[in-house]
Amino acid sequence: MSEEATLLRDQPLRIGISTRALFDLEEEHSVFVKDGVQAYAALQRQRESTLIGKGTGFEVVERLLDLNEPNEKPYVEVILLSQNSPDLSLRAFTSIEAYKLGIKNGSFTSGRSLGPYIPAWEVDLFLSNEAIDVQAAISAGAAAARLGVVPKERQEIRPGEVRIAFDGDAVVFSPESDMIFRDQGLQAFLDHERANATKPMAGGPFGNFLKKLSRLRRIYMNDEGVSRVRVAIVTARNAPAHARVVHTLRAWGTPADEAHFVGFWNKAPILKAFGAHIFFDDQEKHVLGASAVVPAGHVPGPHQPDEPIIPAA
Repeated sequence: MSEEATLLRDQPLRIGISTRALFDLEEEHSVFVKDGVQAYAALQRQRESTLIGKGTGFEVVERLLDLNEPNEKPYVEVILLSQNSPDLSLRAFTSIEAYKLGIKNGSFTSGRSLGPYIPAWEVDLFLSNEAIDVQAAISAGAAAARLGVVPKERQEIRPGEVRIAFDGDAVVFSPESDMIFRDQGLQAFLDHERANATKPMAGGPFGNFLKKLSRLRRIYMNDEGVSRVRVAIVTARNAPAHARVVHTLRAWGTPADEAHFVGFWNKAPILKAFGAHIFFDDQEKHVLGASAVVPAGHVPGPHQPDEPIIPAA
């Protein structure tokens, strides 16, 4: 067994996911919003033996779990984290069993915050539809994103492969350069990035997650340099600001399989072409655009929704 495999089996990539992020529970949630918790609980019990549809985070979780090897310690563990009551966990785990997902653990808190359970489960990434739970996970030190809707269209991607795409600044990388652009303007940003082109950026909220994911990527790298875990960076940076992205990934030992320096171009068609099973961005407009064609998650960051981002040079 390789050293990489041993390290990851000792400290697996741990993903926490809410029931609404894993499954399509929008109809039930609308009952909760409209009629309250008792009506919601009654509906869930009524449907206890009914299979739940697949949610926005389902496919990426399924594909990551499929990387685990039978009868071996897992590389990836998924923890179900929910503010539902323990009574309502029955339907979720019945559906998990029906889909043959390797999820065995979870916490159900009957409406209490999930925040304290993020470090308790040593979660590396938390996915939820609820902004308050996402913020609690971030405060607990985990990478976290609020998922959008299930895409209406999905193309078939080869089995056995998982494709994950990230925005750069304020997601994988720190927001330092974003702040220079915001406070000092485009020319100051370009001058700073040229001067620091070979200086690695500090890690952002998803920096540590990318590093751990890259370990999984290397485990599944074949002799032709192709891995079952495919990573893409899709960023509004373009030349000359692109150089620092490449040098940072090289210094971290986390090279991307693909990098797309899109400038003003819409990210959605690029992500569709890549076939992302999930995409993370700190700009809500990019998440909304992407969510029509790929599963997408909003990473809370330093920008307001209407605030400018680093544009094309």
